[in-house]
Amino acid sequence: MNVEAQRPSDRFLSGAESFLDPEAALVRVQSLYASEVERLRARFKAFSEGVDPPSRIRAFYPAVSFTTHSFARVDTRLSYGFVSSPGHYVTTVTRPDLFGPYLLEQFSQLIRNHGRPIEVGLGTVPIPVHFAFPDGIHLEAALDPERLRNLREVFDVPDLELMDDSIVNGTHELKSGEPRPLALFTAPRVDYSLHRLRHYTGTSPEHFQNYVIFTNYQFYIDQFVLHAQEMMADPNSGYEAFVEPGNRVTTNVRAGGGIEGEAVQRLPQMPAYHLKRANSSGITMVNIGVGPSNAKTITDHVAVLRPHAWLMLGHCAGLRNTQKLGDYVLAHGYVREDHVLDADLPVWIPVPPLAEVQVALEQAVGEVTGLDGWELKSVMRTGTVATIDNRNWELRDHREPVQRFSQSRAIALDMESATIAANGFRFRVPYGTLLCVSDKPLHGEIKLPGMADAFYRSQVDQHLQIGILAMEKLRALGLERLHSRKLRSFTEVGFQ
Repeated sequence: MNVEAQRPSDRFLSGAESFLDPEAALVRVQSLYASEVERLRARFKAFSEGVDPPSRIRAFYPAVSFTTHSFARVDTRLSYGFVSSPGHYVTTVTRPDLFGPYLLEQFSQLIRNHGRPIEVGLGTVPIPVHFAFPDGIHLEAALDPERLRNLREVFDVPDLELMDDSIVNGTHELKSGEPRPLALFTAPRVDYSLHRLRHYTGTSPEHFQNYVIFTNYQFYIDQFVLHAQEMMADPNSGYEAFVEPGNRVTTNVRAGGGIEGEAVQRLPQMPAYHLKRANSSGITMVNIGVGPSNAKTITDHVAVLRPHAWLMLGHCAGLRNTQKLGDYVLAHGYVREDHVLDADLPVWIPVPPLAEVQVALEQAVGEVTGLDGWELKSVMRTGTVATIDNRNWELRDHREPVQRFSQSRAIALDMESATIAANGFRFRVPYGTLLCVSDKPLHGEIKLPGMADAFYRSQVDQHLQIGILAMEKLRALGLERLHSRKLRSFTEVGFQ
């Protein structure tokens, strides 16, 4: 029997075409997406102007299919770009204009590793009309009350059943005859997060860079802005532009040094700042505020961009009397009492340290402080960080949590680091944490305004320099070494 003649993709893709050329496959995806979205926008415009369509209006995401019948071994030194067993794999795709380089890399690796073509066609998942406008418009504002009531009768709208995280959580159960997932996220899930990113950070998703720093204090953002301005004034910095909330863009003097856009009057909930390089290889910094809920929210959405690494730089409570204010804490383990990820990543799952990230952070601390070897231990400790969801844990009977922290050998306490690391593990994004001791509540040194001001002035700039240098070191490693196989399961998708 001719196995090829069965074409299992015919059940999940219409008009499928086979490609051994990854660039041609990407062009086909781009063409299909543009055609479907343009048609959907035109039909919505007519609908908003009073034109009644003769039938329901639907457009569909492009889909990519890959089939292999062989158990042949491939080069698995890279953590992605292959499937672990024979079968039929499918994923839907959105925003190929934004994800073009990413998709090209995934297509290239699959074809190279398996010697098999990928197929591209229209999938069976409809594009919600809201997601046909990536720049974001308030669709309902364009409709009168009657048309607003009829919107769902004419167009597809976002459906939460199509955008859950069962694939990344490892809980996805295949139905009989259903293809296996080829990517961690479906197209509707990606579109949802792209819109959420714009809302929370005040910047467009296309400005996000592949190396992301999260912080819990605006002081760090202020220093990052100053650093970015210096990079824009240096024609040899390697950075091309700096983007602030509201998509205010400052261009490097090498390209004219102009500024486009206005500064926002009111910052968004989690403002993002982007120091851009070619191929999105620059650094994004986000002030996530305080607490594990914000930490989970932002990483849930940044993850769809498939960044190459993210770090947490922030302040913590030192739990050891031997620590000093301003000491650094390099996390190599976490006590997870944030609770926001318990349903997605049970607490019995370990969140391991990643060697490449740990080394980059330790080297960066040494280079910025001028210390190494035994002397480096005078300003930095490596150990367990406890993350808790109660900011005022000190005000309750804290003997019980203190006992747990002691048993865990924790050396620092904060409210975000374990969440960010655990979501990095969950989403297969390399992660790390470098904190700075700002108070020692168990030893009589409580964070107070005067003390905090002096501490911040002396330490924030150095801490940020360390984080930026660590990111530059990770960028220099290259994807092959940075994306860790520790983060991949034994039933993994093919895409990174």
